[in-house]
Amino acid sequence: MSPISQALSPVLFLPHGGGPLPILGDKGHDKMVAFLQKITSDLSEPAAILVISAHWEEEQATITSNSSPGIIYDYYGFPAEAYQIQYAAPGNSGLAHEICTQLTASGVPARLDEQRGFDHGLFVPLKLMFPQAQIPCLQLSLLKNLNPRLHIALGKAIAFLRERNILIIGSGMSFHNLKTFFSNDIDSSKENEGFDHWLIETCTDPEILSAAREQRLIEWEKAPFARFCHPREEHLLPLHVCYGVACADTPAAKVVFNEEVMGKKVTSFLWQ
Repeated sequence: MSPISQALSPVLFLPHGGGPLPILGDKGHDKMVAFLQKITSDLSEPAAILVISAHWEEEQATITSNSSPGIIYDYYGFPAEAYQIQYAAPGNSGLAHEICTQLTASGVPARLDEQRGFDHGLFVPLKLMFPQAQIPCLQLSLLKNLNPRLHIALGKAIAFLRERNILIIGSGMSFHNLKTFFSNDIDSSKENEGFDHWLIETCTDPEILSAAREQRLIEWEKAPFARFCHPREEHLLPLHVCYGVACADTPAAKVVFNEEVMGKKVTSFLWQ
């Protein structure tokens, strides 16, 4: 009798919005908040969650390894309640060590960080998705070099986690030009929609061969209006890590969210 194949865990690239605003009831985040609260009904409950946040960069891949991580309020200028948000999910030191070992074995330099807590790239979306904070969570840093090829390789090195019922989340934004978010004088709809169309085609078109899809992501700066939509790419690169995780088994993603956040079209992708 052939062995029963185990379903692979999903991989999700999602927007986390502007600082704590989704938690504070900002109207520009209503659609995003509704999406994050609903998406978990399409996912089985994971044994653990690994988040690649746009708000953490290190020289080498770094994993949180504290069993009781704190909160990092990595934003400023918000009301007092923004600095009282809590998300008391446990960490998982054993899993952190395993990920670090696997990364190193795959040729990706890695280390553990026992001091760092959760930044808002984790606690904002997960407070909406899993408000009871009962699932162990870890964060994995981006690389300061912001090299897209290396971030895809980073994802490939942790693809084994899909067989362990571990939900992998890339937390960023498919559009991240801060000046246009907060300016009513800049009409960026053409640029926003042009890049969004390219990104959706790149990630979801089943006719694009895997090698071509990967090359498009590596050369993302050639996309229409790429540098307008991402003056700095730290909010896009969590998607590259997600693609690296999923590409061997689920090369094409599906769009699970494509709505406005703070007046800009933003997209979320699921590999399942």
